[in-house]
Amino acid sequence: MDILHIFSFAFMKRAFLAGGLVGASCAILGVFLVLRREAMIGHGLSHVTFGGVAMGLMLNTAPLPVALAFTIAAAFWINAIKDRAGLGGDTGIGIVSSLGMALGVMLASMAGDFNAELFSYLFGSILAINQLEVLVAGGLAIVTVSAIGLFYNELVYATFDSQTARTAGIRVDRLDMLIAVLTAVTVVTGMKVVGLLLVAALMVIPAAAGLTMAKGFGQAVYLSALFAAISVFAGLILAFYLDWPASGAIVLLNGLILMAGLVFKHKGRWI
Repeated sequence: MDILHIFSFAFMKRAFLAGGLVGASCAILGVFLVLRREAMIGHGLSHVTFGGVAMGLMLNTAPLPVALAFTIAAAFWINAIKDRAGLGGDTGIGIVSSLGMALGVMLASMAGDFNAELFSYLFGSILAINQLEVLVAGGLAIVTVSAIGLFYNELVYATFDSQTARTAGIRVDRLDMLIAVLTAVTVVTGMKVVGLLLVAALMVIPAAAGLTMAKGFGQAVYLSALFAAISVFAGLILAFYLDWPASGAIVLLNGLILMAGLVFKHKGRWI
């Protein structure tokens, strides 16, 4: 089996590029989400994105910008419920995600003629990604990583000790909103790679693996991005040669990496 033969296909080159960028950005953001105990926000926003995609398809326009605006608005709403209504972040996620999914179901049922295309967003279609989608997904992934890098020290401080960060003059509320918005952007960019049903896994599992195996926070960020990229590349190779669904292969490989890390940690190899 000649692995390099894959790179002779333009659609595989696009899949590797988009998948690597999106996977790494998902994992880097996921480290912060896992440590902040907010891992489920990705899952909740993926439900909202479903409603945004359905809205875009029903309006006969590009689904991605509609879904992006829809999901960012939902991120603001979740944050408002958490901070102003005092109901907690998990309650906000439950409310907004349920409403977003319900809207998507209603629109899909009413339209009836775009269910096949909507199906591709649910399960991902990275092997069919076009050049424009690569540019958009890659650009949004770079924006996400750049924003994290720009506010890296403040985010780390607020993640580990939000009360002390507030005392030190850091606007923790703005950082919370930044994380919520970046999560919304990441969910939308990741839906072409693994689909809306699995995009939360691309954020949480590599991050959990990185945190399990790393000796420090910085190393956890690098390992998480590395594991995500490895799983994307290996998953695409398996999908190409074995005719497996790429999204499922990518997420399962992430799970295997996490399991390996837990085994090594149990045996004392990772300390």
